[in-house]
Amino acid sequence: MDDPRTQDIRTIAVIGHSGSGKTTLVEALLQRAGVIGRMGRTEDGTTVCDTEPEATRRGISTTLALAPLDWTTAGRGYRLNVIDTPGHDDFGHAVDVALSVADLAVLVVAATDGVEPGTQRAWARCAALGLPGLVFVTKEDKSGADFHRVLTDLQDRFGPTIRPAELPLGERGAFHGIADLLTDTDTDYDGEGRSHAVDAPSEVAAEQHRLHADLVEEVVTGDDDQLERYLAGDPLTPAEITATLAAEIAAGSVVPVFVGSPITGVGITELLDHICLLGPPPRPTRVLVGGRETDVPADPDAEPLVHVFRTLTDPFVGQIALIKVLSGTVQAEDHLTNTATGTAERLHGLFRIRGADHLMAIRVPAGDIAAVAKLTDSPMRTLLARPGRPVTLSESDRPDPGYAVAVHAATPGEEDRLPEALRKLCAEDPSLVTEQVADTGQVLLRGTGDMHVDVSLERLERKFGVSAVTEPVRVAFRETLAAPVEVEGRVKKQSGGHGQFAVVRVRFAPAPRGTGLTFESTVVGGAVPRQYLPAVERGLSEAMASGGAHGYPVVDVVAECVDGKYHSVDSSEMAFRAAAAHALRGAVAEAGTVVLEPIHAVRVSVPESNTGDVLADLGARRAQVLATRTLDGGTQVIEALVPAAELGGRYPLDLRALTGGWGSVRSEHHHYDVQPARLRGADR
Repeated sequence: MDDPRTQDIRTIAVIGHSGSGKTTLVEALLQRAGVIGRMGRTEDGTTVCDTEPEATRRGISTTLALAPLDWTTAGRGYRLNVIDTPGHDDFGHAVDVALSVADLAVLVVAATDGVEPGTQRAWARCAALGLPGLVFVTKEDKSGADFHRVLTDLQDRFGPTIRPAELPLGERGAFHGIADLLTDTDTDYDGEGRSHAVDAPSEVAAEQHRLHADLVEEVVTGDDDQLERYLAGDPLTPAEITATLAAEIAAGSVVPVFVGSPITGVGITELLDHICLLGPPPRPTRVLVGGRETDVPADPDAEPLVHVFRTLTDPFVGQIALIKVLSGTVQAEDHLTNTATGTAERLHGLFRIRGADHLMAIRVPAGDIAAVAKLTDSPMRTLLARPGRPVTLSESDRPDPGYAVAVHAATPGEEDRLPEALRKLCAEDPSLVTEQVADTGQVLLRGTGDMHVDVSLERLERKFGVSAVTEPVRVAFRETLAAPVEVEGRVKKQSGGHGQFAVVRVRFAPAPRGTGLTFESTVVGGAVPRQYLPAVERGLSEAMASGGAHGYPVVDVVAECVDGKYHSVDSSEMAFRAAAAHALRGAVAEAGTVVLEPIHAVRVSVPESNTGDVLADLGARRAQVLATRTLDGGTQVIEALVPAAELGGRYPLDLRALTGGWGSVRSEHHHYDVQPARLRGADR
C-alpha cells in the first residue's frame, strides 16, 4: 500500500527477554507477508532487522529496527509498522523509544523458558505507559516447550487480564496446528507450511470448548447488548466477538495469549490476522500545549504534527530522523518548524526504512512512520508543526546510566575529534552520558551496562572514525582540615628593584559538607589593604584545588584573614596570592586532613527471594540501609547510602549476577562523608 489509510495502520513494538525469539518472529512475519523469500538467521547475521555489525557479531539486537509490511485479512488491507527491539537490559532505552510510538505491544515469551527478567521489565514498561498488548508464546516446536506452564507463569506474574486465545495442537516436535478459542475452530499445518481446517482433536476438544466459553463470557461482559444476547442464548458472530475483544484489548482489560513457531510457520498467519483485527488503530498522542496536557487525535485531515523519535547517522545519507506523523499528512519537501526552537525544517524526501533498505514514500498520513534526511536542528523527542503552534512533548524518564568507564583517544591525533564524536554518539543514544570530572581530570562515558558501553565504543570508531581507550574510573576523593588552626603565610623576596612581600595570618576551621571555601576578613588598621583581599581568597582557592596531604582537592574550609603586613612598594596581588597558598599548606601540615569519599543514594529493586543476599552484599559494601518496602508482585525495594568506592562502577553487573538478572538499581550522588582511616591506603 503506497498510501495507507490511518484507520488501517498498526504500529507494533515486539518486546521481550533477550533470546526469546523476537527477531526471528519478525523474520517470519516478513516472510509470510511476502516481503522476503527466505528467513534469515540471527546466528548468521542475515536477518532484516539486525544490520549493524555490533549486533551481528554478538547475535543479539542492540537497537530498535523498523520492518514495515502490508497484510490483507477479511477483505481489508493493512499497513503494519513492526518495530523489533533489543531484549538485553543494557539496551532498554531502545525499548522505551519503540513503545513511545507504538500503538500495541507484542510480548514474546519462549515456550521453553517462560517469564524471564526481561519479560517482566518489558511488560512493566508497557504498564507504565498504559500501552495495550498481546502475548505470543513462541518456540512451541522446541524441545522443552510447555504452553500451559508458560500460561500459568504469565497469569501468576501479570494477573487475570492474561487470557488464552489459542491452544497448541501437539507440542515440541509434534506441534502441528492451532486451536482458536475465539472462533472455536482448529487449523492444521502440513510439512510444507500449508494450513487447512480440521476438527478439534480429542485430546484438546474438551479444554478448547471450555476455554472458548470462558473467553466469550469474559469478552461480552464488556458490552451490555452482547451480554444480554449471550445470556438469552442468542449466538454471537465471530466478527462481533472480535470487535468487542479489540475494544477490551485497547482498554487493557484483556491481554490475549497466542501461540506458534516462526521456524515451522505454524500460527504466523493467525498472528498477522489478529494484530490487524484486534490491534488498535493509531491512538491519540498526549502533548503539552502551553504547559497543559492535551490529546492530539490521529486525524489525517488535521494540521500536521510530526514526532522525531530517533536520529541516527548513515555513512551515505548523513543524519536520518525517524518520524511518526501524529496528525495531518506530510509529503516530501513540506516545510515545518521545530516547536521548541523555532528552527525551520524542510522534509528533504521521505522514505521508509526496512532494516538496511530505504523505500520511497510519497505521502505519510497520521499514524504512519517514515524517515527524513538532514534535518537542521531537530534531535530526538522534538515536534515539527506549522509555525506558531506551541506544542511540546513531556519529559521522559531515562534509564539510569549506572555503569561508567573513563575514556581517552587512542592516538594524539584523535584527541581533538573525540569530544565532538562523543557528542554525536550521545545524540543518537540519549541513554549514554559523557562527563568531564574536574577532580580527576577524566572523561567518563556512562551507560546502562558493560555491553552497552562496549557496543557504543565500537560504534564510535565505526561511525565517527575515533577510537577510544578505556581505563578504570578514579573515585573523586576530597580532603578537609581535621581541626581548627591559625597559621601565617609569608612571602619575602628581594633581588634588586621591586621585590615581593606579603604576610597574611589566617584562622582556618573545617566547614559543613558542601560549602566549599568560605572566606572572611577581620583585618583592622589596614594591615592587609582592601585591594589585596581578593588575591588572598584566590590564592587560598588555588591552593585547595592543588591538593592536600593525600593529594586530593581540599574542600569545605572557613578561612578568616585576621592580620597581615604589606610593603608600599614590594607588595602585589601575586605576592598575597602566594602568601595565602603558603598559609593553606601550613594549615594542612599543622592540623592534618581527613579524606572525604563520595556517597551515593541507591534504590535497588529485587525479587523478595533475593532480598537477604542483596542486603548482605550491601552490608559488605559499607552501606547504610535507610528503608525497605514491598511493591505489588513481591518486588522488594531497598534504599541505601553506599560509598562510591564500594560500587566501583560495576554494581549493576554484580547485582544482575547476584539475582539471576532480576535485580535493577538506580543511583545518584548524595553527599561526601569522612572515609574510615583504615581504608585510606587501599583507595589511594
